[in-house]
Amino acid sequence: MPTPILLLSSSGKDSLASLARLQADPEWEVVGLVTSFNGEVGRVAMHGTRRELVREQAEVLGLPLTEVDLPENCPNDEYENRMAAALKPHRENGVLHVACGDLFLADIRQYREKQFKALDFRPIFPIWKFDTAELATYLIEHDWKLILTCVDTDQLDASFLGRDFDAAFLADLPEGVDPCGENGEFHTFVHACPLFSRPIPVTRGRTVTSHGGRFQYLDLVPEKSQRD
Repeated sequence: MPTPILLLSSSGKDSLASLARLQADPEWEVVGLVTSFNGEVGRVAMHGTRRELVREQAEVLGLPLTEVDLPENCPNDEYENRMAAALKPHRENGVLHVACGDLFLADIRQYREKQFKALDFRPIFPIWKFDTAELATYLIEHDWKLILTCVDTDQLDASFLGRDFDAAFLADLPEGVDPCGENGEFHTFVHACPLFSRPIPVTRGRTVTSHGGRFQYLDLVPEKSQRD
């Protein structure tokens, strides 16, 4: 029997690439998604994605979603306490593994290993050490549709915000910027891919800045919200 596993998901490409990897491996059965939100605004931290869109993504993936609300500027100990409370019911149901979409940042991996060990979970890294240029090209060639929802303007020009993650985007990336944004240069939202039962229609909304203008966010608006 396959081993049940949860996916720590930000709604972006690395999380869902990890999901694709797990679903192709008969060793694993993904039984749910876990997403943390800035509870004050109802958005994924750093990605800026609305809660409504994350819920819709879980729906088209056919997976239950566990939501973890965090305070603004959440300290690590509070994050860990809230994550522990959210994961406790899963562990009581026999789920002992959680997948993370990290690619190559060793310090982040070490933090997650320490964090989840304390919660009696074993972290799995399905796309660890994947070549990021090859991964980016694979997603584009296999009809994954992504939009850049956040740009760190200390690392990438603000004009990239809101762009489609496509061949033209990769060609325009400056030298030194990781093709998957693994150093925090940018973050994405997946609105269509082969894993979905249907695409998620979205409209590009307003731009929001934070940290003195360093981070710029695109508000992706679900089309059904506009109809409502």
